[in-house]
Amino acid sequence: MSELSPRRRMLVLAICCMSLLIVSLDVTVLNVALPSMEKDLGASVAGMQWALDAYTLVLASLLMLAGSTADRIGRRRVFKTGLVLFTLGSVLCSLAPNLDSLIVFRMIQAIGGSMLNPVAMSIITNTFTDPRERARAIGVWGGVVGISMAAGPIVGGLLVDSVGWRSIFWLNLPVGLVALLLTWRFVPESRAPKARRPDPVGQVLVIALLGSLTYAIIEAPNSPVTHTLAFGAVALAALLGLLYYEPRRTEPLIDLRFFRSVPFSGATVVAVSAFAALSGFLFLSTLYLQNVRGLSALHAGLWMLPMAVMCFVCAPISGRLVGSRGPRFSLLTAGVTMTASGVLFAGFDGETSNVTLVIGYFLFGLGFGFVNAPITNTAVSGMPRAQAGVAAAIASTSRQTGGTLGVAVIGAALASGIGSGPYKEVFAAAARPGWWIIAGCGLSVLVLGAVTTGGWARRTAERTAERLKIEDGGGSGSAAGEGSGGSGGGETGVRGAAGARTSM
Repeated sequence: MSELSPRRRMLVLAICCMSLLIVSLDVTVLNVALPSMEKDLGASVAGMQWALDAYTLVLASLLMLAGSTADRIGRRRVFKTGLVLFTLGSVLCSLAPNLDSLIVFRMIQAIGGSMLNPVAMSIITNTFTDPRERARAIGVWGGVVGISMAAGPIVGGLLVDSVGWRSIFWLNLPVGLVALLLTWRFVPESRAPKARRPDPVGQVLVIALLGSLTYAIIEAPNSPVTHTLAFGAVALAALLGLLYYEPRRTEPLIDLRFFRSVPFSGATVVAVSAFAALSGFLFLSTLYLQNVRGLSALHAGLWMLPMAVMCFVCAPISGRLVGSRGPRFSLLTAGVTMTASGVLFAGFDGETSNVTLVIGYFLFGLGFGFVNAPITNTAVSGMPRAQAGVAAAIASTSRQTGGTLGVAVIGAALASGIGSGPYKEVFAAAARPGWWIIAGCGLSVLVLGAVTTGGWARRTAERTAERLKIEDGGGSGSAAGEGSGGSGGGETGVRGAAGARTSM
């Protein structure tokens, strides 16, 4: 790809950020609309879980496939296809006559979304070849996530209260169409010099694992035990199949050798824990504020604003700290504050008081703002440059997997507690296990942040990188030397060779 002018590069960055904005907004906006959708479509708690998880489940399953396909057949081509599918899925969601249709249309959205964020990150890293410029570009990219989290509850609340929940999907139409036209006109085509080969068996096993596990968890409160166990057995079989099959492929979908690196393994679990906590936190908060307190969608969005603002403020601070001091401080800060927020709600009924409710939102927003930046940095730390993109893609898939499991597990715990009792009276007690799960996720971030960022952990990453270079026939440099971006919302690069720093 020929060198682009500075103005053209900034335009390409803006186009990629537009795709991230609509994908990220779709999550936060939809949470605020859940109670209205629940009433209009006559949905249960499990139905609302599927409205959220149908999207993140498909996204998690297809991110790596979309990234490798784009490298092989052309990034611009796949990116444009993703914009078309996401925009079409949004139109269909706005017209959905029932819950089942909405879930199917959300899956169409997710197929398009899987082609947007990972491919956009590849476009950015190939457009900005200078490490310092790349770091700044990825910092802007990451900041868009903060904007979407801050704006999502307010925009969603305004639209739901004034027009109705279907209007939240209309937001994607103008942005998607403009991004499509600009991509066709200004984004150059690019491909990887040596694209990874498809791994259809690995892809089917990943879909079977995530789909059956999510189904078993969500439907457990309302299904026979044998039914749940059957899907659990399918998930276990798919996991064992992955562990057996993937190491025997030359270019596997999931390279299990990466997990020899303690920082990489830690970053994967941190991503699952943090995003499980976030999705569960938003799920419980939205239902509590609107269905128990009786607030409108807009007022509920305003109550969640302290969390969104802290995410927006802390994300770039964390990115700079990761670039200059490493990931430990950010991970420990995130672990402490996310745990404290969960404990406040679970152990002290923090949601029942206005003051403690705001404090809880403030603490969680601070923690999540700090946690996102070090995930990809830790995952790719020390990896050979040729492997950094794949490692970052796995970290991004872990984020979406965490989001899926958070809604599934915490929603199932809530549904089991509510049963057939009066909703408003039993909600606080029924939600308490969910808040404890969120606290446990925060504690996981804290412990892993301490264990996986020390000298011993870094040495395992260095040994893994050396083995990968030898086993793959050489290759120079490591991810920490050049900077790399991953796929998915809120990705961050790593510290550049010239000392450039990225922000989330």
